[in-house]
Amino acid sequence: MALPPSAGVLSPSRLKRVVVKLGTGVLTSSGRLDAARIADVCAQLAALRALGTEVIVVSSGAVGLGMAELGLARRPKELPKKQACAAIGQGLLMQTWRAGFAPHGVAVAQVLLTHDDLRVRSRYLGVGETLRQLIAYGAVPVINENDTVSAAEIKFGDNDTLSAMVASLVEANHLIILSTAPGLIDMKGTGQVVPVVEKITAQIEAMAGGTASETAVGGMISKISAAKLATRAGCGVFIAAGAEPNIVARLLGGAGPGTFFVPSGLPLEAKKRWLAFFQRPTGTIQVNAQAVPVLRDQGRSLLAVGVTGVSGEFAAGDVVNIAGPDGTVIARGTSSFSSTVTVQLSGLKSDEVRALHPGRKHLEIVHRDDLALL
Repeated sequence: MALPPSAGVLSPSRLKRVVVKLGTGVLTSSGRLDAARIADVCAQLAALRALGTEVIVVSSGAVGLGMAELGLARRPKELPKKQACAAIGQGLLMQTWRAGFAPHGVAVAQVLLTHDDLRVRSRYLGVGETLRQLIAYGAVPVINENDTVSAAEIKFGDNDTLSAMVASLVEANHLIILSTAPGLIDMKGTGQVVPVVEKITAQIEAMAGGTASETAVGGMISKISAAKLATRAGCGVFIAAGAEPNIVARLLGGAGPGTFFVPSGLPLEAKKRWLAFFQRPTGTIQVNAQAVPVLRDQGRSLLAVGVTGVSGEFAAGDVVNIAGPDGTVIARGTSSFSSTVTVQLSGLKSDEVRALHPGRKHLEIVHRDDLALL
């Protein structure tokens, strides 16, 4: 099922950077690493690199491989057991990637991340610099969630989300998500793979489902969520079956079977992408109906006069959600005041805020430079 020219797919020779995510189902067979398939993927990616395209891999499989090594048939529910499986499987995973790229003279680099590595601004910038340096050295970064140490509060949740964050961080042209699924299937309509998604609507989201795999997490639901993040960052997203022959080149050439999600026409700039997609807000600031179009349509700062209340506790400098009167989160930003002070200032005009905080340069609750619309 070829993608139409309107999908905006570039010739591989014109691509600067591509992120390829591979699910556990693609990398394993009967609980064991499928070395032949990984070798085939490595050959495809090496060919893409030979055209001048930078390649970053996001690889699942560590927990599944650890399960196989320990003879476990079911994914453990207890966190320490999953972490132990990841610790055992991660080394096996990297050995296989190294062996797959070795015939092509390509070095690989292991990069293990938790959500905090991308949520904290200094660490986020550091990860970006490390990835750029690895690429400059000619290595292929192989990224995975650091499941050995990831507790619930610092987990991405799934590698689909991680791959979308990485694609946004490095400003990739395309994110290719390879799994056992052939693409997004219209289960309530034609029963066929949807070739192109111009915009992710509620109808598109309704087509997604989870996963019944004992070694994987997420399923199509997490892939749609990842596509929403990446396309908002200006990155085109493919979802396709990793078992398809020469799938990477076919997708990028517009002739591959799968689903292509068209990138947003106006991607967010880097800092606002970080605010919008890499955070776990500590609270919410509620605003009145008059403030919504001021933020959404005019791109202005959030002033105290538009605030009606807060939920949760946060300090000055924390990232918070901004919600309209109906509770819909419309933006995310860095609060200039704590939750306690924000409540005290809610509904006040700027001269009243200035009287309470004389000498303060910025009186905005959230400055427009620190605010990202969702």
